[in-house]
Amino acid sequence: MTSFKPHIVISSGEPSGIGLDLCVLLSTKKFPAFITVVGDKNALADRAAQLNKSITFYENTSIEHKGDHSLSIHHIPACENIQTGLLNPKNNQYVIDVLNFALDGCLNKSFDALVTAPIHKSIINESQPFTGHTEYIAHYTDTKNEVMMLTSKTMKVALVTTHVPLSQVSRLITSEKLEQTLRTIHRDLIHRFKINSPKIFVAGLNPHAGENGILGLEEINILTPVINKLKLEGMLIEGPLPADTLFTEKYIQKADCFLAMYHDQGLAVFKHANFGLGVNVTLGLPIIRTSVDHGTAIDLAGVGNIDPNSFYSAIDLAIDLAQKSHV
Repeated sequence: MTSFKPHIVISSGEPSGIGLDLCVLLSTKKFPAFITVVGDKNALADRAAQLNKSITFYENTSIEHKGDHSLSIHHIPACENIQTGLLNPKNNQYVIDVLNFALDGCLNKSFDALVTAPIHKSIINESQPFTGHTEYIAHYTDTKNEVMMLTSKTMKVALVTTHVPLSQVSRLITSEKLEQTLRTIHRDLIHRFKINSPKIFVAGLNPHAGENGILGLEEINILTPVINKLKLEGMLIEGPLPADTLFTEKYIQKADCFLAMYHDQGLAVFKHANFGLGVNVTLGLPIIRTSVDHGTAIDLAGVGNIDPNSFYSAIDLAIDLAQKSHV
């Protein structure tokens, strides 16, 4: 293992949710990295007090994260007073400012990877168009072909479409979109994850992968031609395969990544098998970005009864990918 200790930046997310709780708990967990939390220092101190935790803050100072009840923090003041468990749209710009600072630091190489705590899409949408973290980060980094992938120790599941209504999925799955998605997955599995000759298993869109056209033509007209084209280039891709039997043991043992056509087709299975242990990673970006596999959990904020394992796993993966990119 490389001795290189990367510098990880954490955007603290929606301040009324569990993002601050996660950052407070982080202070007691040791990682082989420098970690900087971006957010309102006073809000973090208040949440720590609410959780009966004592934290030493090092503002604008990079320190190795030793789990000694301390946090390195870049302070960005909230626009309004933060109340635990109470969403406030007046703090939307603060949430965006926190994220932008972290992104800028990754783009200018001040940080080696970004871990994002969860944000609340609907509250941000009250002041500006915002479909999600992944889409915002892709736009900010001028990325055209980002791919959302959930990963755990047992499986990786990527998506062709993400946060769109189910009624729009079919028209959004074009030959160009599918090909770009598969190329991005293939490239990042090789270059980010260091998986040689990755095997990708592709789900069909329709029940039974269309049943030879009886239950839909997308497999015949779009999926199969693209898959065959890329297989001729040497990519190890199988499909389209019926989604109802895709996530079974015989495929899990062989696949480096599954590709689902839409959000719930892939993530319902993934979260059933890995909830609390999965990590959301965005492929195709010029930076490394990981995140938790859950939301803001407003009702659990400040209660002291949350599971931080997905957050810790996201940090572990960010460190691992940063170390691999450093080699």
